[in-house]
Amino acid sequence: NFVNQLYESTSFIITTNKMPADWAKMLDDEVLATALLDRLLFRCEVISLAGKSYRMENRKTIFAS
Repeated sequence: NFVNQLYESTSFIITTNKMPADWAKMLDDEVLATALLDRLLFRCEVISLAGKSYRMENRKTIFAS
């Protein structure tokens, strides 16, 4: 699969609006979610953004025209 093919051979970026704790519910399989997150989070940099979304903040002006 995708993750296994790229594992420790290249870099890739994953974006999500789900916290790692929510993945077990989303995948409906706690064991699978744990294994997947273990593979994805090994040697990674996690960047967590907080605050108001620039895109959503300006959405009103984009669609007002």
